[in-house]
Amino acid sequence: MKRIGFVLAMVGVCAVTLLGSAQAADKEPYRIGALFAVTGPASFLGEPERNTAEMVKDMINASGGINGHPIELFVYDTEANATKTVVAAKKLINRDRVLAIIGPSTSGTSMAVVPIVNKAEVPMISCGASLKIGAPVEKRKWVFKVVPGDDLAVRLMYDYMKKQGIKKAAIMSVSTGYGISGRGQLNKLAPEYGIEIVADETYGPKESDLTAQLTKIRGTGADAIINWSIGPPQVVVTRNWKQLGIPIPLYQSYGFGSKRNIKLAGGAAEGVICPVSRIVIANRLPDEDPHSPVVKRYKALYEEKFKGEVSVFGGHAWDAMFQLAAALKAVGPDRARIRDYLETLQGFVGNNSIFNRSPTDHVGLGKDAYVMVVVKDGDWAILE
Repeated sequence: MKRIGFVLAMVGVCAVTLLGSAQAADKEPYRIGALFAVTGPASFLGEPERNTAEMVKDMINASGGINGHPIELFVYDTEANATKTVVAAKKLINRDRVLAIIGPSTSGTSMAVVPIVNKAEVPMISCGASLKIGAPVEKRKWVFKVVPGDDLAVRLMYDYMKKQGIKKAAIMSVSTGYGISGRGQLNKLAPEYGIEIVADETYGPKESDLTAQLTKIRGTGADAIINWSIGPPQVVVTRNWKQLGIPIPLYQSYGFGSKRNIKLAGGAAEGVICPVSRIVIANRLPDEDPHSPVVKRYKALYEEKFKGEVSVFGGHAWDAMFQLAAALKAVGPDRARIRDYLETLQGFVGNNSIFNRSPTDHVGLGKDAYVMVVVKDGDWAILE
């Protein structure tokens, strides 16, 4: 078991603390691949992931690399397209000969390359959300995740809803890998929490008006609406919910956890409830919170360098890069040993929570990786 202390794990005021060498990196580079949706419909995921991965690489190299070896980072833009992602993954493995891969950004593209990395025996740390990316473990030997599963977000959401006395819920979900996975967990776990699903509406990722689906839901007797999507559809649902004046609360998936969505929805976002990662509420974390140094450090570095708001999605790349750095420092450039290290990683403090992986859990996070919040006065407020 590999226990990584708070400073070693992530804070990294300089990468020397983690990597152990401040001498000039003059040895053969360690090659790392990255598959991010830098452009296209999921660019709000891939761009901050790419930015963060490049930033961490520069930090590590500036501090002397990993045991004297600089990182060489190969980034391919997947455009959130499964076919392009598969082609890029094969290039990373066969042409660039990377030691490991970070990404892809989305659930669907991650699922597309799972069989490729398994067959090639190259460790991959996905930035996608779906539970199916990393499970079942016996069929995902070389695949890991840094994003808490949608099952954990659903459980935390249902915990809160149960406390509010909600017994009937209506589901809306986008017809992508992300939406399909979340919808599956919402339906599967509802009986466990005594919640009846009274409506189950789906829609395409390019829908610009969802009033028809919401109008159907209004007549079902639902106590709450749960929307499971990411990006523009979340804003559309929020605006339509407010425009129709539907008098029941709107819950969003954790993909809503960006101030950008609040701004795009305008005043319509007031009252929206969702689970979020700690990076979203970094400024509200008390100093004694074990995640606080990590989250606040990443936020400060990113916003200073890129002059824009940090996002949870970039935080996934931060966690993945430093996990790989820790593995390379410990075991060197051996794919199999990197895989074994990642599988037994313990006590690693990331932007979501503390990772404790095992041969039966390739994520290593619990539902405490999320925090329930509500939009209040144009910002996030933590719910108890």
